[in-house]
Amino acid sequence: MSGEGMRYDASDIEVLEGLTAVRKRPGMYVGSTGERGLHELVFAVVSEAANDVLAQGAGRVDVTLMSDGGVRVTDDAPAAPFEAPAAGDTGGPGLEALLTTLYAGAEPGDRHSVYVGHFNLGLVVATALSSRLTAEVRREGMRRVQEYARGVALAPPAAVGSATGTGKTIAFWPDTETFETTRCSFAVLAERFRQVAFLYRGLEISLTDERPAGQARLVRFHFPEGVRDFVAALDAGAGGHVHPDVIGFEREDPRMAGTMEIALHWGGTDAEGVRGFVNGRATREGGTHVDGFRDGVTAAVTANARERGLPTATDTGSLADRIGRGLTAVVSVKLDRPEYLGPIRGLLGNTEVRACVAEAVHHHLRAWFEEHPERAEAVVGEIVRTPA
Repeated sequence: MSGEGMRYDASDIEVLEGLTAVRKRPGMYVGSTGERGLHELVFAVVSEAANDVLAQGAGRVDVTLMSDGGVRVTDDAPAAPFEAPAAGDTGGPGLEALLTTLYAGAEPGDRHSVYVGHFNLGLVVATALSSRLTAEVRREGMRRVQEYARGVALAPPAAVGSATGTGKTIAFWPDTETFETTRCSFAVLAERFRQVAFLYRGLEISLTDERPAGQARLVRFHFPEGVRDFVAALDAGAGGHVHPDVIGFEREDPRMAGTMEIALHWGGTDAEGVRGFVNGRATREGGTHVDGFRDGVTAAVTANARERGLPTATDTGSLADRIGRGLTAVVSVKLDRPEYLGPIRGLLGNTEVRACVAEAVHHHLRAWFEEHPERAEAVVGEIVRTPA
C-alpha cells in the first residue's frame, strides 16, 4: 500500500462526548453488549441507590424485573432534587446532572463508596443505553418525574402529585438496539445482591421477578451480622446460621486509611475457602489483605501451639501450609485509596494493608484462643497433627 493511501491526520479523528460516546461505544462503559453488560447496567443504577441509602446509615433498595422487560430500582434515601444545587451549596450534583452528564456523579472511590458492579459510572449509562427511562423523586411531600428516550429528555421534570416519605425510583428499559439480550438473569442478580448485603450490613435489598406469568418470585437480603453471616452461609457445617465458633471483628486503622471486617471458622470441608473483598468488590486473585490475613492466622496459631508445647510448633512453614485446611473466611477491607495490581482490580497491592490486617487478625485470634481454651486446643491440635 502506498504512503498516500495510509495518510492519517486530524480530520480522521472522531471526538465523542457525553451520552453520544456511551451509545457509540457501550462496551467501554458496561463491559459488553451481551448479558454481562446488561447486568452492569443494572448494577450501575443499584450502586447509586445503595450509596444514597448507606450515606444515611441504613435503608432499603428494591429491584424489580418487570414483565415488559424493564427494570425498576427504588430506594428510601433522602432524595436529591432534579436541579443543580444553589451556588455555595456543598451538596452533590442534582439528579438531572447525574442522569445526563458523564462523570458528573463519579464516586470518589473511598471506603464509603458501594461498588455493586465493576464499572459503576453512575446513572448516566442507564440513561444513554435505555430506550426509555423514567426518574421519580419523592421529597418535601411531592412526586416529581422526568422521562428520557435514548438519552434525550422528553420534557423538564414535572410535579405529578403528592408523596409520602422520601426516595427515588429509576425505571429503565435496556435498548434492544444496543444489547444482544435484554433479559436479565434472576440468579446472577440475586447472587450479587446477596453478596453486597453481606458486606454492607446496613443495607436491605430485595429482588422481585414479575416476568413469569402468575409466578412472581421475591428474594430479600439483610444480614445484621455482616461477614459473620457470610461465613456461616459459606460454611456448610454452620447450616446457614452463625455458629458460635465463627470468629469475627471489625477494626479501623488509619495507617491503611480504611477499615477491615473479618470473619473465620474452622469446620466444614477440608478445602480452604478464603474470600477477599475491597470496597465491596471481590478480589479473585487475592492481594495484600488476604496475605495479611494468612500471616495473622499463622502467627496466632503458631504462638498458641508453642504455648502448649506441641512438638511441631517450630515448623512454621509446614504449619502455615496446614492452617488453611477446613478454614472458611471472609476478609473485607474498605479503603480510601485502594491500589490494584493490573487493570481488572482482582489483586490488591496496598503494602500497608498487609501489616495492618496481620496485626489485627493475630490480636483478635489470640484473644479468642484465650477465651475459648477447649476450642483452641481442638483447632490448633488438629492443625499441628494433620500430615503436611
